[in-house]
Amino acid sequence: MSLTKIFLYRITHIDNIPFILENGITHKNSVKANPNYINIGDVSLIDTRRDRRISITNGERDFGNIDSVVLGEYIPFYFGSRMPMLYVIQKGGNFVTRATSPAKIIYIVCRLTDVVKSGIEYIFSDGHATDNFTTFYDATKISTIERIIDFQSVKAVKWSGEGVPLDLKRKKQAEFLIKEDVSPDLIAGFICYNENAGNELEILGIEKSRIKILPSAYY
Repeated sequence: MSLTKIFLYRITHIDNIPFILENGITHKNSVKANPNYINIGDVSLIDTRRDRRISITNGERDFGNIDSVVLGEYIPFYFGSRMPMLYVIQKGGNFVTRATSPAKIIYIVCRLTDVVKSGIEYIFSDGHATDNFTTFYDATKISTIERIIDFQSVKAVKWSGEGVPLDLKRKKQAEFLIKEDVSPDLIAGFICYNENAGNELEILGIEKSRIKILPSAYY
């Protein structure tokens, strides 16, 4: 798979979009952080990630000079849609405060090549970032990302139940993690659930050509 065909996805509440259009996707500790940010995620998982230290091994077995970073200092993106976390956000459960209608959930989409060319600091993983079996990589491995990420698992529609490989769910949730704020000009487009959501995005000033209505990206 060519790097030009790889996209990054982050979901957010539609009410966060006006701020993002003006300021970009900002880190919670950024001087430009959204004071009115609406969280739709699992608060327990967010707390776990906040202080979790991870090692960037690049898949090497020699741990002599391994860098470690704090996971909570990075903004996470997925490499695909319809992730297990989205299911919990839509249906409720775990430590999601309340279920969110799919019409209120927007995918922010960035091109991998645009992010890399911007010079922004990043790392990426071959699975869910809090899983102990996951390996982390730095920018020196970006040219081999198509061999590191299992894109077949990322695109899998079924990620649990009978017949599903035990490690598929972890690999489906591989992450691209950005250390800095993501400026608005790095946003390639938006995905929404239905026409009403698309109209709301247009009212916010987003060109129709940058909006894709894709109910299959939701549960």
